[in-house]
Amino acid sequence: MTTALITGATAGIGAAFARRLAAEGRDVVLVARDVKRLRDQATELHDRHGIEAEVLAADLSEEDGIAAVEARLTDPKRPVDLLVNNAGFGNKGRFLEVSMADELRMLKVHCEAVLRLTAAATGPMRERGRGGVVNVASVAAFVPRGTYGASKAWVVQFTQGAARDLAGSGVRLMALCPGFVRTEFHERAGMGTDNIPGWMWLDADKLVREALADLARGKTVSIPDPRYKALMGVVKLAPRGLLGGVSSRAGRKFGPQ
Repeated sequence: MTTALITGATAGIGAAFARRLAAEGRDVVLVARDVKRLRDQATELHDRHGIEAEVLAADLSEEDGIAAVEARLTDPKRPVDLLVNNAGFGNKGRFLEVSMADELRMLKVHCEAVLRLTAAATGPMRERGRGGVVNVASVAAFVPRGTYGASKAWVVQFTQGAARDLAGSGVRLMALCPGFVRTEFHERAGMGTDNIPGWMWLDADKLVREALADLARGKTVSIPDPRYKALMGVVKLAPRGLLGGVSSRAGRKFGPQ
C-alpha cells in the first residue's frame, strides 16, 4: 500500500485528491491549517475506505510549517510515494492594492513551499526508483495577470524543468493547470463568482480523475478539460500585448469583486 501526502487537503481540489486516492486504497497524509477539519476528514476517509489517514497541521506561509512537511516527506521509515502540492490562495485587488506582506506570503506558499517540498519528496523517491509529484498551478499561468498568475507560471516552468532533470529516474512530475473550480478559494479571497459563466466551472472530482490519468501517461503539464485546452490553444496564438489587455479586462470581470 502506497502513501500520498496532500497539502491544502481539507477543501476543493485537495479534498478531491484525498477522496480519490483513499478510494484507490492509498494511505494519505493530510496537510492543512485547520486541525479540526483535518481530523474530521481523516476519520471519514478511514471509516469509508479502511486506509490510514494521518493528520499534519501546518501553515505553509510560515517557516515552521514548511519544515514540518519537509521532515515528514524525508522520513525514511514512512515513505511518501505521491506528493500533491495543492495549497494556495488568491489576493483581492490589483497590483499596489495588495499589501507587500500578502504578496510575499503568496510567493512563500506558491513558490518556496512548492520548491522545498518537491525537493524533499523527490530525493527519497529517486533513491527508491519510483514516485510522483503533482504541483497544482492554474490556467492563469499562461496569461499575464498579476502575482497570482506569475507564481503559477513559475510552478509550471519549475515542474517541467525538474521533470526533465529527473527523466529516467522513475519519478514523475506534473503541473496541473485547472480553470475555475467550485472551492473555497474565491470565498476566502473575497472574490465574487456570480459573474463567471457556467461553462467555465469544473468539477473537482472529475478534474482529479483526469489529472491522475495524465500523470500515469507521463504528461508534465495537465489541462484536464477540453474547454480549457481549446481556450489555452487560442491564448498561445494571441499577441502578448493583446493578451495582456484581454487578461486585465477578464480579471476585472471574472476576478475579485
